[in-house]
Amino acid sequence: MPAKRVTMQDIADACGLSRNTVSKVFNGRGAVPRATRELIIRTAEEMGYGAPVEHAASAGKQAQGCIALLTCNLPRDAHFGTFLLSTFSDLISRAGYTLKIFEISAEETRQKKLPPFFDRERVMGILCIEVFDTDYLAMICGLGLPTIVIDGPRHAVSTLMSCDFVSMDNIAAEITVVSRLVEMGARRIGFVGDREHCCSFYERWFGYSIGLRDTGLPLDEKLCILAPDSAAYDDTDWLIRQMRQMPGLPDAFVCANDFLGIHMMSALKKMGLSIPKDIMVTGFDGTSQSALVEPPLTTVAIPGNDIGRIAANLLLYRISQPGMPFVWTRVKTTPEWRESTRH
Repeated sequence: MPAKRVTMQDIADACGLSRNTVSKVFNGRGAVPRATRELIIRTAEEMGYGAPVEHAASAGKQAQGCIALLTCNLPRDAHFGTFLLSTFSDLISRAGYTLKIFEISAEETRQKKLPPFFDRERVMGILCIEVFDTDYLAMICGLGLPTIVIDGPRHAVSTLMSCDFVSMDNIAAEITVVSRLVEMGARRIGFVGDREHCCSFYERWFGYSIGLRDTGLPLDEKLCILAPDSAAYDDTDWLIRQMRQMPGLPDAFVCANDFLGIHMMSALKKMGLSIPKDIMVTGFDGTSQSALVEPPLTTVAIPGNDIGRIAANLLLYRISQPGMPFVWTRVKTTPEWRESTRH
């Protein structure tokens, strides 16, 4: 009985790749990472595939292609992502890739559409940052392209996503913050921020909740401001109205990020309260702005440059080893105690 003829699908199965990727190598259409191309050629030779492998080797002279950054909200100055992107972009450019930034509109998110000019033939990998819509992220993961997600939707912690996930430590940091506030004399502690906004906010709320439990304090949502992220958190008068609805002000507010912490301090000052004498305030992110306000805001520093380096190296490795199991990476964060809390 004659031996079964080897097909591109057989090679794809042996490599753990898609048939489309194998076809790109042998037909010379579309960019394929060098390591992946060499794996395909070597496997084809071992399996006795009769296609002109020499042609595939010549296809290796083509450009590497690009990495697509997909975001619904491009990180600005008050975001650890600005440092992340600088390091990430440098490392992927050294590896021969260009970075193309695509800002996803609200309409594209609703319709689950890729942004214009997203060329799937040229995109070799995807970095998602500030993409918090679960269904849209599932659509991205369904493209079959190497994908790294930074942070992510609220339900990321309970979803089996087909991508690699990189996040900062949120839970242990907030447990530490709450424990220290209790040591400083706080007995009523509120939380500020939409816990459903994203994975990091939810984990910070979770850490806050565990911190209260571990110190024997009750969680009272009447002392919290948990409105949707679209609410007027940057409006001091709105924040004052939320606080005036409370049965009494807490001893401290744990804010989901520095942006919220800075605006809470402005609102408290407008009410004639002293920080930290009357109320203590903490933030999260370690932004430069947190050190410039008066008093300087206690925060949790996120190593953005290191996260960018980890994300770049992980994505480059994923491109060369697409069959590797997906991983979840957490990067340690560090509380920075400043004058917005008592010492």
